[in-house]
Amino acid sequence: MKQLYFIAFKSILTKEINRFTRIWVQTLVPPAITMTLYFLIFGNLVGSRIGEMGGVSYMEFIAPGLIMMSVITNSYSNVASSFYSAKFQRNLEELMVAPVPHYVMIAGYVGGGVARGLCVGLIVTLVAMFFVDISLHHAGLVVMTVFLTSVLFSLGGLINAVFAKSFDDISIIPTFVLTPLTYLGGVFYSLSLLPSFWQGVSALNPVVYMINVFRYGFLGFADISIPLSIGIMVGFCAVLWGVAYYLISRGIGLRS
Repeated sequence: MKQLYFIAFKSILTKEINRFTRIWVQTLVPPAITMTLYFLIFGNLVGSRIGEMGGVSYMEFIAPGLIMMSVITNSYSNVASSFYSAKFQRNLEELMVAPVPHYVMIAGYVGGGVARGLCVGLIVTLVAMFFVDISLHHAGLVVMTVFLTSVLFSLGGLINAVFAKSFDDISIIPTFVLTPLTYLGGVFYSLSLLPSFWQGVSALNPVVYMINVFRYGFLGFADISIPLSIGIMVGFCAVLWGVAYYLISRGIGLRS
């Protein structure tokens, strides 16, 4: 039985990976172009005026945040669009009546989001290497952080798709939630530069913890406790997995 479940998981995962690799010009190339523009504008032009931040050049400082920003966006959008498309086209109903546990179905879709997030993260990292010397202070933390972040936002995309009633609905969260959280998550600045009040407000932003751990993995310094940040990421993953499993097992919102 476990072998059959693994086959089901592999089938969903393969379908999801084929889905975004088949249209790689639309899914994998745009993040590389966008990040190149970020490095050119914020790194070369603006960064030369800012100087150092945290003891490193401004371009080195923003590189981990830009990589993480692309991982977040692509992990989320991949699952949100794919799951809603399956719901809209009634393909999901066939999967729901199949003898496949709900956790296998969730894992398959989330695995697809993670795969795209990791692919884009690798591509953006290669782009960053043309502008800045990439060094790893703690490779294990880098891998763990990018994986947990990709899982977290893939689950978020799935939950968004469950409640979405139209294709417009899957763009609301990225526009009004993800974008502000990401830009206010310390990608372009150190939290130590903020007044104490705004540092407290930033502590409510989960993206802050992800970017800080990721930056620590590359540069060896962070504005927030690393164990606390890891605990928050794991906690959010567990909560969102529970929410996703509850919604799908109850069939909530699975009819477009």
